[in-house]
Amino acid sequence: MLLAIDCGNTNTVFSIWDGSDFLCTLRTSTHHARTADAYFTWYSTLVKHYGLNVDITDVIISSTVPRVVFNLRVFADRFFGCRPWVVGKPDCALPVNPRVDEGTIVGPDRLVNSAGAYDRHGGNLIVVDFGTATTFDVVADDGAYVGGVIAPGVNLSLEALAAAAAALPHIDVTKPQKVIGTNTVDCMQSGVFWGYVGLVNGICARIKGEYDRSMRVIGTGGLAPLFAQGDMLFDVIEEDLTMHGLTVIHAHNVKGN
Repeated sequence: MLLAIDCGNTNTVFSIWDGSDFLCTLRTSTHHARTADAYFTWYSTLVKHYGLNVDITDVIISSTVPRVVFNLRVFADRFFGCRPWVVGKPDCALPVNPRVDEGTIVGPDRLVNSAGAYDRHGGNLIVVDFGTATTFDVVADDGAYVGGVIAPGVNLSLEALAAAAAALPHIDVTKPQKVIGTNTVDCMQSGVFWGYVGLVNGICARIKGEYDRSMRVIGTGGLAPLFAQGDMLFDVIEEDLTMHGLTVIHAHNVKGN
């Protein structure tokens, strides 16, 4: 079985793939000092809790936090006896290489999302991922990542607003009942929600105009379903897109070996 690991700036997600389905998905906070032993203690406790009997033979890792990769490599080697594939490293091949400026390092999460989206929906896509940053990935007709946009993430914007303006509280992200707020919290929720709806609509419209062909918009990330309530932002929402992309890249590497 395959253990797919997606390490983001905020959370790290482990999913167990049996070749046709994800048996479970486990989530923990990202911390660069977490050791291989600590990962295994957390992982094995939850697997036992869910009553799973799994035999991990392969591990694939996507990480936007380089400092955690070493301990994840040790985790895979020590407890599963395998050398993990790490997206973005030379020995982990992509189905289609990105076409960007020479010397540019593309985030592994964007490469994985592009591979997963192309496998499910074909090419000419915009993948909007609501993570620590809000990213827009352009996927060409052959599946290559060809560029995109990086904007501040929703929660990052809220934290910056609360930190910089002493009178403003920390709030949850939710769809407001109306645009015009009549108290501070409503005003902030309206600004964040409708502001990001406008950001997604505006950037996608400009990408489509520049790309000059029909494109589908795929939403992913924890807040995608929430923002889909605001307008016709997405053609499809994919909650497990990153994990699916990891299985696609793993299958490509296994086939190539």
